Amino acid sequence: MGIKYIDELNIKNKRVFIRVDFNVPLKDGKITDDTRVRAALPTINYAVKQGAKVILASHLGRPKGGPDAKLSLKPVAAHLGSLLKQEVKCAPDCIGDEVEKMVNGLKPGEVILLENLRFHPEEEKNDPGFSQKLAGLADVYINDAFGTAHRAHSSTEGMAHFVKEIGGGFLLRDELKNLEGLLKNPGKPFVVILGGAKVSDKMGVIDNLSGKADVILVGGGMAYTFLKSRKIEIGASKVEENMIYDGMMMLGRAKTKNTRILLPVDHVVGDKFEESTPRSESKTSIPAGKMGLDIGPATIELFKKEIAEAKTIFWNGPQGVFEWAGFDQGTLAIARAIAESKAVKVAGGGDTIAAIEKAKVADKFTHISTGGGASLELLEGKKLPGVEVLRKD
Repeated sequence: MGIKYIDELNIKNKRVFIRVDFNVPLKDGKITDDTRVRAALPTINYAVKQGAKVILASHLGRPKGGPDAKLSLKPVAAHLGSLLKQEVKCAPDCIGDEVEKMVNGLKPGEVILLENLRFHPEEEKNDPGFSQKLAGLADVYINDAFGTAHRAHSSTEGMAHFVKEIGGGFLLRDELKNLEGLLKNPGKPFVVILGGAKVSDKMGVIDNLSGKADVILVGGGMAYTFLKSRKIEIGASKVEENMIYDGMMMLGRAKTKNTRILLPVDHVVGDKFEESTPRSESKTSIPAGKMGLDIGPATIELFKKEIAEAKTIFWNGPQGVFEWAGFDQGTLAIARAIAESKAVKVAGGGDTIAAIEKAKVADKFTHISTGGGASLELLEGKKLPGVEVLRKD
C-alpha cells in the first residue's frame, strides 16, 4: 500500500490543508531556531506555485487546556512570510466561523496559518467532532509533519478519514525514504551509534536493529546501565536500576543475532553532575564517588575505527554531557568521524542535531531527521499513525 505525495495530486485552486511541524523554540516572542520552518518550505512553495489555497496547521508547545498568548503561532506566521516573500495570513483560531470565512476567502497561491491546534484539548484526544471540523476546511489533506507522525491526534490522523484526497509532503517522503532504507537494505557494515541518558528510551531500537546492524556503539548515560549489567563498577554514574536485567538480556539477544554491542572501555569522569566539576579520566571501571560524564579517548578511537569501516551509519544520542566544555569531546569526535565517513549517514534526535550543529558538520550528513521520537519508533518497527492513515491501495 503506497502513499500518494503532493506532486501526485491535483491541487490547483483547491483548499490544501498541510499539517506542518512548526513546534519551534521561542524566546521573548522570537524564533530562536527556524530549522523546522525551513524544512517545510519545499512543500509549501510547491503548493503555492501550483495555485493551491494553502492552509497550514501546527501545534506549538504544551498549552494547558486552552489558549496561551505565549504559545501563539503569530510570530511563526510573520517569520514564514519573510521566508516565502509573501503575506501569510494568521487565523485567530483553527476552527470556527471566522476561520472558515478566512479560508474560503483565500485566492490561489495565498497562505494562511491556523492558530495553535493544541489550544483545543480535542486535538490530542483525536476527537472525531474536532477532526471533522478541521476536515471541513480542506479539499486535500497533506501531512508533512514527520515529527508528529507517531501521534494519533486529530490533525495527524483523525481528520484524514474525513478528507477525500490525502497524501504526504516532500519532507515526509524524504524522512520515510531515508529511515525505512535503514531497515530494508542498508549497506554493510551497518553501524548504529546510540547515546543519551536512558537505555529504556532506546531498548526497542536496539532490539529491532539487532540482526540488521553489524555493530551497535553505545555511549552516553545509557551505557552505564549496560556496564553495570556486566558487573563493571560505575561509581556514582547515573543508572536505571530497573533496566539492569533487561540490559543483560539484550546483550545476550544481540549476540545470538550476530550483532556486536560495544560499550565504553574508558571514561571522562567528574565528582558531581555540574559543569564546573574537576575533569579526570578513568579506565574500564569508575571509582566510587565519581560519575561518568563522557566517553574516554580509548573509546573514541574504538568507535572511530568502526565508523571508518561503515557503509551505513545511524546516530541517535550524544556520547556525554556535550553541552559542557570538557565533557563534549566524545560527542564532537564521533560527529566529526561520521562526517568524514563516505557511508550513508542518517542522524536523528534533538540533542543529536544540536551536537552536529556544534561540530559544524550538518552539511556532511545524508539525512538529518526532524523527528526524534518518530524516527525512533519507526526504527523500533512500530507503525506510525500519521503515516499509516495515508496508505491506500
